[in-house]
Amino acid sequence: MSLPAPRHFLDLWKLQGADLRVMLEDAKARKAARAGWPKGKPDEDQPARGRTLAMIFEKNSTRTRFSFDAAMRQLGGDVIISNAVDMQLGRGEPIEDTARVLSRMVDAIMIRANVHEDVERLAMSATVPVINGLSDKGHPCQILADLQTFEEHRGPVAGKTFAWVGDGNNVCSSFIHAAPKLGFKLNIATPAVFHPDMMDLARAAGEQGQIMTTHDPREAVRGADCVITDTWVSMGDTDHDERLEALEAYQVDEALMAEAARDAVFLHCLPAHRGEEVTDAVIDGPQSLIWDEAENRIHAQKSILAWCFGAI
Repeated sequence: MSLPAPRHFLDLWKLQGADLRVMLEDAKARKAARAGWPKGKPDEDQPARGRTLAMIFEKNSTRTRFSFDAAMRQLGGDVIISNAVDMQLGRGEPIEDTARVLSRMVDAIMIRANVHEDVERLAMSATVPVINGLSDKGHPCQILADLQTFEEHRGPVAGKTFAWVGDGNNVCSSFIHAAPKLGFKLNIATPAVFHPDMMDLARAAGEQGQIMTTHDPREAVRGADCVITDTWVSMGDTDHDERLEALEAYQVDEALMAEAARDAVFLHCLPAHRGEEVTDAVIDGPQSLIWDEAENRIHAQKSILAWCFGAI
């Protein structure tokens, strides 16, 4: 008798909008239910009781590492954490073999990977859920936390306008994936050399996504309900000077925020390079929700885990 296929969380474009909505509502409910509790106290239902999550890190991490650890503990489960260089994976063991071994030892695997193909290969050979904690092609866990944060302060994302300014990177890609699923408009301003992934844009267009691309950050931000940016130089990028020169005009400052809707909010997944992609006045200003956004990585990932385990 064959086992049911595991529920992987790899890319938002592969999921149904209804599933993303279930996760968002569960995240908000779980956060509200534990208001005022100690951080280490488990949720009442403990849907991960008796389960263990393996976390593999090929990239440095603060928010992903701490939030997944806290998330699993609050769900009543446990974690095993390893850097890839400390595993046989770092000495050339095929990722498929790693997937088969870990599937015998843990109940789910989260990987923060250099190459998205490795996330896909891990999932193809694993018999337990695999979660993409970040790759060069997407950061789906971050986007769920971002959307949760917006909805806590401004209501449902459907019909709202989000503006992405800067590098068309992996976080931008996951926003493109989410837009047609949840019905928000996405304006993207990037320099031509750092444009968003064309396959992502084509897929979203095929799903009737409302996505506009431009080289003018003011055009993208004008009237937007939410303005988002990210670092201009990501881990692994080797063209630091070229990036800074090309992206200099894309800094989110008070003048750019003034182009957005009066009650617009600002998001940044962190870490931020203050004075580059965003000014102190914006990131520390009244429109910034970055600390709620960082905390919500815990709550969003709890719901991702619960969904992977079939608890929601």
